Amino acid sequence: MLKNSKTLLTKEASSKKWTIIGPGLIVAATGVGAGDLVAALVAGTNYGLMFMWAIIVGAILKFALNEGVSRWHLISGKTIFEGWQAMGKWASGYFGIYAIIWGFVYGAAGTSSCTLAMSAMFPSIPLWGWAIIHGLAGFALTWRGRFQMFQRIMNVLVAIMFITVVGSAILVLPQLDGLWHTAVPQLPKGSLFYALGLIGGVGGSITMASYGYWIQENQWKDRSHISFMRYDSAVAYIVTAIFTLSLLVLGAALLFGTHYSISGEQGLVSFASIMGNELHPAARWLFLLGFWSASFTSVLGVWNGVAYLFADFIRTIRAAHIEKEHLNQTKAYRFYVFWLTFPPMLLHFIGKPVGLIIAYGALGALFMPFLAVTLLWLLNSKKQLPEQERNHWFSNLFLSLCLLLFAVLAASELRHLF
Repeated sequence: MLKNSKTLLTKEASSKKWTIIGPGLIVAATGVGAGDLVAALVAGTNYGLMFMWAIIVGAILKFALNEGVSRWHLISGKTIFEGWQAMGKWASGYFGIYAIIWGFVYGAAGTSSCTLAMSAMFPSIPLWGWAIIHGLAGFALTWRGRFQMFQRIMNVLVAIMFITVVGSAILVLPQLDGLWHTAVPQLPKGSLFYALGLIGGVGGSITMASYGYWIQENQWKDRSHISFMRYDSAVAYIVTAIFTLSLLVLGAALLFGTHYSISGEQGLVSFASIMGNELHPAARWLFLLGFWSASFTSVLGVWNGVAYLFADFIRTIRAAHIEKEHLNQTKAYRFYVFWLTFPPMLLHFIGKPVGLIIAYGALGALFMPFLAVTLLWLLNSKKQLPEQERNHWFSNLFLSLCLLLFAVLAASELRHLF
């Protein structure tokens, strides 16, 4: 009898762990876009397996940021935006400007990434047509704020990403026989910023700040759920690391030692054709499907996650009496979904104004350092948290490393912009 009870408890605990996998995969998958696919493929093409260490380090650092955001929500009972507001008007003001400019340009850029893969598979529809279709699809799937439906769709897309790309990498493993010596961690001369960019690109974007709202939808609302949240985040970034490593392996197996180079998102379409020629025609379709899934998860994640942040921004600055559990039912949430969808469609026809692109790039480069420094402040604040709930030195170390990494990357990005 006692033995049966223990077995049932073990099964129940195991089942409970599997049921919590979800929000972490959403935030990690949203952060992996077409640019990250390009970076990992280029790393494999140019350096073989040398930068596997950078992808692993990147996943660990992003886990630290993700854990910090969600731990703030769980132990303080406040949203990340309420924390920013407590730091002063400069923080909320920065986010307000960021959300409007960044959202307008990303609305066009995100859907454009989806179109490249879809147009390669079904070329009968023009690029601008596919861009509008994906914008409308993002709008339809997030406008009503139905999180459970959104989560299920995202999990299906993550599964497609993982199966297609990791499956393709498994197919080319036999071609790595002469390349394993390149897996020794190194930092060749002149490759520092390249390595830092690869580390910084592993599953990271503004939607990391949305994770607290997504775990709230999962009914995790206090410190008793911290262990669940950490498990969820760990699974998410392990999956992200495997996915990104698979892309590096594909680049190394098929292109390392050749004179071929991957350039920009269009290079992903060309790489799919190489896979079709080298492996099997079906491999081209598999890779394009994975490319599309990675791009569309980024669109859906932003449409839903950043809309939460914007709704919280409006609620906070207006001191509106709206429960944070109902943010996805507010007019502000729906306005931002509308803002991401329809005004950016103009950019598909008139191009992207240079001044707007510069502002978009500058604000985007500064967001991750902003997130890291605000987490360091909030999770160590005597005013915000009791002593036993504040950061330990270990958490501070990793958040400080994140701040340093993203500050260097931001400086590099701004230098190229101006």
